[in-house]
Amino acid sequence: MAEIRSIKGMNDLFEDELVWWRRVTKTAEAVFQNYGYGELRTPILEEAQLFVRGVGETTDIVEKEMYLFQDRDKKMVCLRPENTAGVVRAMMQHGKIRPDMEEKIYYFGPMFRRERPQKGRYRQFHQLGVEAFGLEAPSADVECMAMLHTFLTQLGLNGVRLVVNSLGEGDERHKYTASLRQYFQGHQENLCADCQRRLDKNVLRILDCKVPSCGELADAAPSAIESLASESRAHFEAVQNGLTSLGIPYQVSNRLVRGLDYYTRTVFEAMAETGLGAQNTVIAGGRYDGLVHEFGGKRTPAVGFAGGIERLVLLLKDSAEAPEAKVPDLFLVAADQDGIEITRKLAFYLRARGFFVEVDHKSRSVKAQMRRANRMGARFTMVLGTNEVQKNHADLKNLESGDVHSLTLEGAAIAAHL
Repeated sequence: MAEIRSIKGMNDLFEDELVWWRRVTKTAEAVFQNYGYGELRTPILEEAQLFVRGVGETTDIVEKEMYLFQDRDKKMVCLRPENTAGVVRAMMQHGKIRPDMEEKIYYFGPMFRRERPQKGRYRQFHQLGVEAFGLEAPSADVECMAMLHTFLTQLGLNGVRLVVNSLGEGDERHKYTASLRQYFQGHQENLCADCQRRLDKNVLRILDCKVPSCGELADAAPSAIESLASESRAHFEAVQNGLTSLGIPYQVSNRLVRGLDYYTRTVFEAMAETGLGAQNTVIAGGRYDGLVHEFGGKRTPAVGFAGGIERLVLLLKDSAEAPEAKVPDLFLVAADQDGIEITRKLAFYLRARGFFVEVDHKSRSVKAQMRRANRMGARFTMVLGTNEVQKNHADLKNLESGDVHSLTLEGAAIAAHL
């Protein structure tokens, strides 16, 4: 019978990898909560129309990458390719979108896109993200990027730069895309095949093309800022002034547009200088004030960002020491049958009180158990057998210092010395 293997682009994650993941998620969670965000968990499976309407029908995600299928009720559903649309759906469905509301949430979870697997990009990938609703002031954009800066700093990532731009709103964005289309139509013969298709369907995506000839044309293309009216221009200037006042380094890039239709005004990316190749975006986001309205609600200001945990872990491995493996606080060594019984009872008591306790399940000799305790890096050992049980005392040995304490065989007494 043929061996069953994992699906291409979907990976198994073991403890030696997940120690890095936990560093990322624990750091993120602490920072997000310090900024007043609470967690939200949405389903992995959603109606396909949610992303067609929210992300954009002409985006690569919807056209080529979604895991799309029909369920038994003949409804088109998909594995979520991103989570902002799902968050907005959840907020609206549960009555969280209200006049004068202010809601700030964060999330972690798997997303799915059927694209070509490459370094740090897989078909099942995992994102962390934040979304803030009801905040229209440019200071909210600044706070969002400040939180991102704090997270990356506390994580210990170096060589990540913040890039910002503004796409404007409604008519401003339409004006900008029209000027881009006119510009690139004059250079159509020099565009790659993908960009010639994007010229009609989603001209903004040309600015993100990695083909050198397209990049040169994009560098000389009209900028979004040229299409901004006074209000949007003032918003973007306030964002830049806010970042400067906080001492957060950034640069403005006319080529930064983001690939999803729902973005308005401020967009930003944290880009790695090294370690990820051409696809070097680590975390990206921006403002999406029209998405709630697109789903049938009232216009609601919103801003957020999301990033791939796999890519953060790759960068972290290049710039930080490996997390220390968790070692047993105590290895209880059983010398005989009486010892086996008491080690089980003491282990149960101490584990319930938060200690990492290891016991033997293979009837190894005392010497073999001690070797295993040393290999695992246990802090303390205690050998228990008939003599210790009868005396109700045993020696707790510190394996690093060699110090020994004679203790009664009571969980509380042992816990006090660990």
